[in-house]
Amino acid sequence: MVQIEMNVVFEGDIRPPGPEDLAVVADMVGQLAAYHGDTASVTVQELARDILGPDPWVQVLLAEHRGVPVGYAALTPMAQMQFGRRGLDMHHLYVAEGHRGKGVGKALIAASRHVARARGCHYLSVGTHPENRQAQRIYDAMGFERSDPPGPRFRIPLGAEA
Repeated sequence: MVQIEMNVVFEGDIRPPGPEDLAVVADMVGQLAAYHGDTASVTVQELARDILGPDPWVQVLLAEHRGVPVGYAALTPMAQMQFGRRGLDMHHLYVAEGHRGKGVGKALIAASRHVARARGCHYLSVGTHPENRQAQRIYDAMGFERSDPPGPRFRIPLGAEA
C-alpha cells in the first residue's frame, strides 16, 4: 500500500518501469491514445530510448496493484527560463479500465508531485480535454490552478529521422 500526501491511499505500488515493463507501458499508451481518438505508433525500442536510455526524455511512474500494472504517469521537463523556474508536465495520466475510481490516478498525481519536488521543480502542470469535466474536478480538488495557454503555439516537422 502506498500512502502519499493529501491522504491519498492506493492499495498498490508506484515505481519506475524497467525493461520488462515496456511492452505493458506501450499497450497502455495505445489505450490512452485510442481513448482520445488517436492511434499510437510508439515502439518498445522507442520507449526504451526515451525512458531508460542514457539521455531519458520522459520519466514514467508505473502503478501496480498486486503486481499487475494498472496505470502510469509520464512526466516531461518544462522551464520558464525568464524566471529561473523548472517544472514537469504530466504529459500522460492513464488508469486501466476496471481500476478507475479506486485512487490509482490520484496516487499517480501525488507521486508526480513528489517527483517534481524532489527534482527541484516549481510546478507540475497537466492538460486535459475541455470536455473531460471529471478530470478537471479531480485536478481542482488536488490543488491544481487553471492556467490556460496565453496564445497559439506552432511547430515544424523535422522529418522521420529526427
